[in-house]
Amino acid sequence: MEERLVVSMIHCFFIAFGVIMGGTLIGSIGSFLTGEAPLTSMFRIAKGLRIWAIVAAIGGTFDAISNFERGIFEGSTFDLFKQVMIIVAAMGGVQAALFIFELLLGEEVV
Repeated sequence: MEERLVVSMIHCFFIAFGVIMGGTLIGSIGSFLTGEAPLTSMFRIAKGLRIWAIVAAIGGTFDAISNFERGIFEGSTFDLFKQVMIIVAAMGGVQAALFIFELLLGEEVV
């Protein structure tokens, strides 16, 4: 059961990482084609995609809510712990992607 948790955490990390990296890069191409500054739009896009990357990584909000409900009301603490760790892993993926953009672009994404 613990191995499955680690696998899920790794998947969620890289899904969130990919949503930020891919969405920001493709979005900046769209900004370039419309005549906007791509580097400036990268910061705006990355900031806007943060929560959506986490939602995409955990597979939607309804599973997360049902797992929290099961953990709280049915006493299944492992389900609650698993869901929290998956969300933390997704947040880590988002922060890693933002860190790479900060290194490449030289400015902080707030």
